[in-house]
Amino acid sequence: MFETVLVANRGEIACRVLKTCHELGIKGVAVYSEADADALHVRSADESVLLGPAAPAESYLAAQKVIEAARLTNADAIHPGYGFLSENAQFARAVEDAGITWIGPAPESIETMGDKIAARNLMQDAGVPVAPGTREAITDPDVALEAAAQIGYPVIVKASAGGGGIGMSVVHGPDEVVAALETARTRAERFFGSGAVFIEKYVASARHIEVQVLGLGDGRAVALGERDCSVQRRHQKVLEESPSSAIDDDLRAKILEAGRKAAEAVRYRGAGTVEMLLDRSSGEFYFLEMNTRLQVEHPVTELVTGLDLVAEQFRIAAGEELSFDVRQPPAPNGHAIEFRVYAEDPQRFLPGPGKISEWREPTGEGIRIDAGYRKGDVVTPYYDPLMAKLCAWGQDRDTAIKRLREAAADFAISGPKNNLPLAAELLSDQGFVTGDFDTAIIDRMRAKK
Repeated sequence: MFETVLVANRGEIACRVLKTCHELGIKGVAVYSEADADALHVRSADESVLLGPAAPAESYLAAQKVIEAARLTNADAIHPGYGFLSENAQFARAVEDAGITWIGPAPESIETMGDKIAARNLMQDAGVPVAPGTREAITDPDVALEAAAQIGYPVIVKASAGGGGIGMSVVHGPDEVVAALETARTRAERFFGSGAVFIEKYVASARHIEVQVLGLGDGRAVALGERDCSVQRRHQKVLEESPSSAIDDDLRAKILEAGRKAAEAVRYRGAGTVEMLLDRSSGEFYFLEMNTRLQVEHPVTELVTGLDLVAEQFRIAAGEELSFDVRQPPAPNGHAIEFRVYAEDPQRFLPGPGKISEWREPTGEGIRIDAGYRKGDVVTPYYDPLMAKLCAWGQDRDTAIKRLREAAADFAISGPKNNLPLAAELLSDQGFVTGDFDTAIIDRMRAKK
């Protein structure tokens, strides 16, 4: 195992990784920007290194500065968390070239799965279900019109690079294709440096199901259950749970098998997530993308399996055996739900930075909180406004919902605006409580007002 691990991130995920470092007796090193000089992740580390000014390009995204910080602190390995440089193949390669262990997948895997067209084609060739769509980038409007007609409306135009809903346009008829193609290409070029887009079938009434995988890098992989991430606003996840209430045991087995096959096809190493889209009307599911990193919502899998996924990442990167037999992964137990607590307006979903004047976390059976802030800390406008993840476990879904509802009501945060009122809405919504919902649940809730 490693002696020193540098965490190339901030906020709650940096605190989360540092927690495992401390539990394993590993020295944890934090990096920070000038805006984060007094941040919780810095206070939680054994040692910390200033990267530069607040702007991410001059601090958390400054790859060479991060590598120099690892050298300065004699770090054996770098854990990237999620976001920032976590899915940057060039950075991963530079870390390895510097003689430092990269706690993540091979750079080649990151490159392949970061290109949605290449990933779709690889999955299709590996026998993983993909939605009807194009196998090559589309640039010509006439080709786009022909492809859309062949696939059948509605379709969605997507950027091959990036994520977060950027460069996505839903098209309901031929009169919308040309404008959607141009918008998607322009936005993709602006945000990701690549204007490559493709077209695939749009699933209107969908559930977003993802499979947590661990790959050993030698062609073997294990699926550790699924998570339902259908509660979203603006294509961004808000609430996640495991297991999903939308699938039965037969469909679950097929989805988990598809996730495992996907990881094996790319010879995946470490923790990753294979995302699927479930068509509620047909019962068919399709490969959406693979996130080549630890996910924000990994705690729900940890709560139902009893595993520490960060520790498993460490073991894989260090060339050690997993804590369990890969042929017999732990069976999920109970139900877990996570709500993302953001510093944002709960109605318009706009960031609401500010100084935290009150921070009182709830306690109770089955409650887990992964936080990056405490009372007196400042949520700055420079970074993602995620403050904490509020999680609840119960022996069944109803118990988990009840515990999460009570915990959300007891979570006291003052200063910046926060979205805890949205948690109260969601956890009392009849559709959510009964499990009868899809990715448009928040839109429908807002439409009722």
